Amino acid sequence: MALRYFLYRIIAFCGLIFLIPVLCVLYIIVKLDSKGPFIFTQKRMGKGKKPFTLYKIRTMVVGAEKQQKKLLHLNEVDGPVFKIRHDPRYTKVGKKLSHYALDEILQLINVMRGEMSLIGPRPLPMEEALLIPKQYQARFSVLPGMTSEWIVKGAHDIPFDKWMKMDVEYAKNPSFGKDIKIFIDTSLLIIKLLIKR
Repeated sequence: MALRYFLYRIIAFCGLIFLIPVLCVLYIIVKLDSKGPFIFTQKRMGKGKKPFTLYKIRTMVVGAEKQQKKLLHLNEVDGPVFKIRHDPRYTKVGKKLSHYALDEILQLINVMRGEMSLIGPRPLPMEEALLIPKQYQARFSVLPGMTSEWIVKGAHDIPFDKWMKMDVEYAKNPSFGKDIKIFIDTSLLIIKLLIKR
């Protein structure tokens, strides 16, 4: 597993270098679209329940986290997590970036730092992660990933318990072959979204 993670760190480094021109364009677009920083950071729970700072391109208005309590009635996911497919806090450009997962590019930095992997259970915000039931704690035994089986199989449409079981199954039986399949499925999903648009 250590060798696999090392390989992913190299891939992340090469990917980040390759995507520098894209990031420059996205920086300009995000800054022109709304006031606020280009990079959004948030504390997430990683492997072994160790907190780390996750990097994303900002897709929401400044102060979006403070507005979450007012939007709890719109939550589309059961369990101790909060997700809204059409979150009203998205900026005009941010909604599109999130839809095509372009906001996740900066997590390649987290992969390079050894805090995340390319594939693995999605990292949850600390306050949500602390509420995950005991039977699903195994999901924290591996590095969280930029993409996962949960994402390629429906994400928001998947019930919380099924989501957690997918993560636990991955954590208990990780394999390079499974990672390749999830990566391919993720790539195909993004291509399908682009074609639809």
